[in-house]
Amino acid sequence: MLFNGVKIAKAKESSDINKECPTCDNSPVVRDYQRNITICGKCGRILKEGIKDRGPEWRAFDQEQREERSRGGAPMTYTIHDKGLSTKIDWKNRDGRGQSLSPQKRSRMYRLRKWQRRIRVSDATERNLAFALSEMDRMSSQLGLPRNIREIAAMIYRDAVKNQLIRGRSIEGVSSAALYAGCRETQMPRTLEEIAEVSRVDKKEIGRSYRFITRELDIHLPPTDPANYVSRFGSQLEVSGEVRTEAMGIIKKAQEEKLTSGRGPTGIAAAALYVATLKKGERRTQREIAEVAQVTEVTVRNRYKELAEELDLEINKSTTST
Repeated sequence: MLFNGVKIAKAKESSDINKECPTCDNSPVVRDYQRNITICGKCGRILKEGIKDRGPEWRAFDQEQREERSRGGAPMTYTIHDKGLSTKIDWKNRDGRGQSLSPQKRSRMYRLRKWQRRIRVSDATERNLAFALSEMDRMSSQLGLPRNIREIAAMIYRDAVKNQLIRGRSIEGVSSAALYAGCRETQMPRTLEEIAEVSRVDKKEIGRSYRFITRELDIHLPPTDPANYVSRFGSQLEVSGEVRTEAMGIIKKAQEEKLTSGRGPTGIAAAALYVATLKKGERRTQREIAEVAQVTEVTVRNRYKELAEELDLEINKSTTST
């Protein structure tokens, strides 16, 4: 209901409901949530001020949101082996007032932390998850991956553990493969070479583990779009936005002509960027582009020739030397 243009509601507290206005002896009592006051519904006299809102700090617009947000604490996450639902004892040796702990209390807190770590990881499966998820978090931080990719990769690894696909394989290899699959699923691809640089296993093992878990878990990922690499490669090459837009246009034409089928997406992206730099007058050598894309110069040269011939691209011949 509205009172003088302000949204108000009937008070639910028993003390306010039973309270009567001393001026007009009117029992209906309403509360103004904007000013945190209780007022008489008839004469508008303020009966109580400075009322504390004991409700939740979040808002729910339907029953499903209300049920999801009814619990307190940090949100649940799949990137921690216990989903972040257990208690964590801080390593700061200070009490609630910020004062330093005595030596006796420090020794006691040290023992509590030690037992807390042992309790959180109780069996082999949790130890596996704890090590693998911490490894994935380390690699994600080095690659600068967002939170949603970490969550998806953690879910893929949990499915692999649930289906007993880790036995006989290294934890590092499967966790790296799950991270690679998470990148591809979110259309924010990272090459196997980039994953291998931050991983403790080589590219060959990551690729083998990736093919195995995608086959066993029935994960169908579409081919990587070469256009997804253009922005990142263009930033590393320090080319303008016009060059990146031109490269994306070249890739789109190549996809329409079915020239990208059976070709590596990084090679196509590198060749498109090379052609775009030549057309826009911001020339980069094939060696520079190959180093950024982590492919060979021969790959850039071959893809460049295919695009130039099949798409009939007009390029100044004087600028095509490597």
